Amino acid sequence: MKRALIVWGGWDGHEPRAVAELFDEILKGEGVDTVVSDTLDAFTDADLMASVNLIVPIWTMGEITSAQCDPVVAAVRDRGVGMAGCHGGMCDSFRSNTEWQFMTGGQWVAHPGNDGVRYTVNMTSVAHPITEGLGDFEVVSEQYYLHTDPGNLVLATTHFPHPAHTEPHGENPCEMPQVWVRKHGRGRVFYSALGHSRAVLEAGTSRELMRRGFHWAMA
Repeated sequence: MKRALIVWGGWDGHEPRAVAELFDEILKGEGVDTVVSDTLDAFTDADLMASVNLIVPIWTMGEITSAQCDPVVAAVRDRGVGMAGCHGGMCDSFRSNTEWQFMTGGQWVAHPGNDGVRYTVNMTSVAHPITEGLGDFEVVSEQYYLHTDPGNLVLATTHFPHPAHTEPHGENPCEMPQVWVRKHGRGRVFYSALGHSRAVLEAGTSRELMRRGFHWAMA
């Protein structure tokens, strides 16, 4: 049986406990054994880290020590443990830790208009099991602008900036990555920029992307 470690905390505005409960529900529904923790010290538990196939971080705007971060990097890079997460819980976790950003493939920078922006997530033409059969869809949330690794395999994008929130990026329109996968050493990494709240992730394509992303990352 596969085993996943879900670690939640950080900024309460992203509803980390509620999102952790949702991801726990999804994973258990797929027959995955789960361990849920509200402390980054879970990463320092060598026996626990040696037992997991997937790490799911849900931690926004925090600080992580080398003693906490190094075991995660080693698990993914050297042992092939998967990592999967979303929104600020994975790519705005530790703004001062470039090793984390190197592993995850991106870092949040801005969300013009803040929460409540209605925008479209567009699937790319890349053939991949995570997005197979899924079409473009609308979401009401924060539209993320991220600094991303050009080596990521981008599975979905959004037209940026939103027509109602063009300043100050209006002269630089682009396709902003919203869902991607990558390898970090031996490990697989999945990320979705969706998920400002549990409600954004609970149903439809947003939820299905996470379900498939979990499976792909720990394959």
